[in-house]
Amino acid sequence: MSQAVFTHDTELSLRAAAALVNTPAPETLDAVIAFFESWGWTGPRPENAAVVPVVGRVRQRIAGLWGAPMEVAVDITNGLLRDAHACPQLVNHEPVGWHVHAAPPESDFPTRLAVDTAMAFADAIRTGAYSRLRRCAAADCDDAFVDLSKNRSRKFCDGTCGTKAAAAAYRARARESVSQD
Repeated sequence: MSQAVFTHDTELSLRAAAALVNTPAPETLDAVIAFFESWGWTGPRPENAAVVPVVGRVRQRIAGLWGAPMEVAVDITNGLLRDAHACPQLVNHEPVGWHVHAAPPESDFPTRLAVDTAMAFADAIRTGAYSRLRRCAAADCDDAFVDLSKNRSRKFCDGTCGTKAAAAAYRARARESVSQD
């Protein structure tokens, strides 16, 4: 049986962070709520439009983590935790089971987003898996993604970039083969 790269909650937080970074900053409360609900966030649901620009600022800070040199990622991670006055505690609830919450249960969504993402990046950094948090290698794409492959070989985001690159490489090999004949 293969071992998971990250714990369930860390992987979920990293994937949610990548999804947030890969989309435009939310411009409405409905967009924030849609993100909140689509990723199964727990705790108080965002309830007023004042949260929108705050999520946008958190998104911008999180975007700086992807592809940054490790020292920069450490500084951003520590800043997110420090600014939120993170206080890690073990909690047990479904569907995750035992895991760590570092923001108090009554914290607003932007705080939980910042802290959960920072805790996930801290996990990736301390376990030597920071290199799995990448930007797409396609020339026309800069999307963030989490490389969960066994051999750390993934180069492209979840979009069509890998398929396009494979097709372009195939066409180049075919042209080369024809020119050699």
